[in-house]
Formats: sequence, C-alpha cells, structure tokens
Amino acid sequence: MKEPIRVLHVLGSTDLGGAESRIMDLYRHIDRSRVQFDFLVHTQSEGYFDKEITKLGGRIYRVPRFRLYNYFAYRKACKKFFEKNHDFKAIQGHMTSTAGIYLPLAKKAGITITIAHARSAGVDKGAKGIATRWLRKNLNKKADYLFTCSEIAGISVFGPKAVESGKTIFIPNAINCSNFAYDEEKRNRIRRELGLEDTYVIGHVGRFHYAKNHEYLIFVFAELLKSHNQDYRLLLLGEGEGMADIRQLVKKIQIEDKVIFAGNKANVYDYYQAMDYFVYPSRYEGLPGTVVEAQTAGLRCLMSDTICKEVAVTDLVKTMSIEDAPKTWAEMIQKTKDYDRVSFLRKMQESGFDVHGQAVIMQKFYESGQWTREEK
Repeated sequence: MKEPIRVLHVLGSTDLGGAESRIMDLYRHIDRSRVQFDFLVHTQSEGYFDKEITKLGGRIYRVPRFRLYNYFAYRKACKKFFEKNHDFKAIQGHMTSTAGIYLPLAKKAGITITIAHARSAGVDKGAKGIATRWLRKNLNKKADYLFTCSEIAGISVFGPKAVESGKTIFIPNAINCSNFAYDEEKRNRIRRELGLEDTYVIGHVGRFHYAKNHEYLIFVFAELLKSHNQDYRLLLLGEGEGMADIRQLVKKIQIEDKVIFAGNKANVYDYYQAMDYFVYPSRYEGLPGTVVEAQTAGLRCLMSDTICKEVAVTDLVKTMSIEDAPKTWAEMIQKTKDYDRVSFLRKMQESGFDVHGQAVIMQKFYESGQWTREEK
C-alpha cells in the first residue's frame, strides 16, 4: 500500500485548547490512510492529546519553548530539527508568533508546502505582545499559504494588505456538530451530577487567560445575582494560568457557592446541554469555536463586539461592548434569557462549520498542494 503523505502541525503544546481541539477534530475525520498528521510542540511535557495522537498514527516532536532571549538557540534547534526531519509534504504553523523563524527553515530543508495559520486576533499585553508583533513582521511573505479563521485574525497576524489583496484563505473553525446538538437527556444528567436541577446556568468554556476576560464575566455574573428573581449559577469549563486569580476574585466578592470551576472535560459537549445561556466577553479572539459549539447546542449567546462577525451564524448571538458597565450585560441577559431551546445542528452544518465537510476539503488540499477557487 502507498504510504500516506504527512503534514506537520506546529503548536505550543498538545493540551486541551481551541486550536488543538480543532486540529484533533480534523485529524479524527480525515482519511488517515492517505493523510497523516504529525506534531511539533514547544514543551517537554506530555500533552492532553498525546496518547490519542500516537494511537491514530501521529508522531510528536519537541523543540525548546521560545523565549525572546533564546532567539538564536531556538532558531538553531529548529534548523537542526528540519535538517533531520523533512519527510513532510506540508507544514502548518498554528503558532504564528515564531512562524517567521521555523517556516523558512522548513522550506529550505525541503518541505514543499508552508502554511501560516492565524487563529487569534490579538496578542498578550506588555513586552510579550510587543515581541509577538515584531516576530510576525513580514510573515505574509514567509509562507506559501496564509490561512485565517476570521478576517480580523488575518488582519492582526498578516496585515490589512494581505487580507484586502485576497492572499488570505478563510478556514472556519469546524467542529463535529452532531456532538453538540441539543439533547434533553444529557442536559438532565449533567445538571443532576452538578446539583443544578432548579437553577439558571450561565456558561463559559475557555482557558483562564487574559484574552478571555474572565474577571469581567465574574462582575457581570455578580450583577446578575443582585436581581434576586432567579437562582443563578455560573459554570466555568477550562483551566489555565489565570484560574487562581479568578478563584480569588470569586472568593473576594463572596459568591463561591454560585460558581462552579469544572476544569477541562473530554465530553465538553455534554456540558453545553446543562447551560441555559452562554456569555463570552473576550478581549480578542480569532474565531471562537466555543461560540460555534454553543449555537449548535441551541444556546443564547452574548459575546463582546471585539469578536469576529463570522461566528454569528444564527440569531442566537448578540454582541455588546466590554467598555460597557457589567450591569448592562446583566440587564441584557435578564431581558433575553427566556427563549425556546431548539437544535441548530443543520444550520451550523450548512454554514461550513462541520468538520466532516472540512476534512474532505483539507484532504484534497494536502494531497494536491494547491488551493483551488472552488475550495475558497
């Protein structure tokens, strides 16, 4: 049998996160007898998806984590890696902060197709954000293909000229939609497990990071609790470096008994069923798959107006500014919280957000090495 072509995906880690989950969804549904995925990560620690990747036939390689002070050592490590490992047809860099370093090295080593994939529309605050912008300079000239999950992510990473000239290619953050379709039985089971049967549940899914703006969400929820006309709970899924600070904030304003920190869940789709309303006040995003998932589950969504318009596929989504007082968000939730919960599965599938259709498109691209007009 002919060996499958191999595509190298470059990530910070293989832990549970938005980009990682989307790649794994694609990996599970692509024809692996024809296209295999490998992973280059910037950590020595085992990731959440490592065992599954190995089981599916993927290989995991490691390079040191990039720090600005180790620029030359990092570049040397990447160069050494590609001199030894270049049996990939394509390399897809989801870690765009250093893609300007590793993609040219991969090309020089003989990897045919280089792809930079923009998945975020912002950077960290402070010196780290300044460094990221500097490292991304001219990235639009250092890759064969420029993928982006939204227009604002493309502008942020590749610059407005690249987007306006049509150099970027929109790749929706596709999910396995059928997993998220509204299911009453799952809803009742999860609510029983969490002791939420008689409560109104505000939900959020995302890592605890500056971009996600959890502190604003906490203040919105605190305002909601002041209404006294409903027994509210806040269900938070995810982990991350900012979790301790948010736990401290919850404790400080004395609402610990109303907030559930559920952590990461392999069956995250079941937890959407337990929610009644999805709130997402991010400072910046590329295209949040979580809002796609929430809509598929039939949830009313209130998100910040900094998030791309492409994600608002249904009329379930409303936007507000995070410059507004948290009280105004709470008032909007109260005003719109009563609605009929129905499945939007078909709508999301038809809008290009289902991984089954995307797997066919991406397989064709990886095998041919050409992005055709029909695929756009």
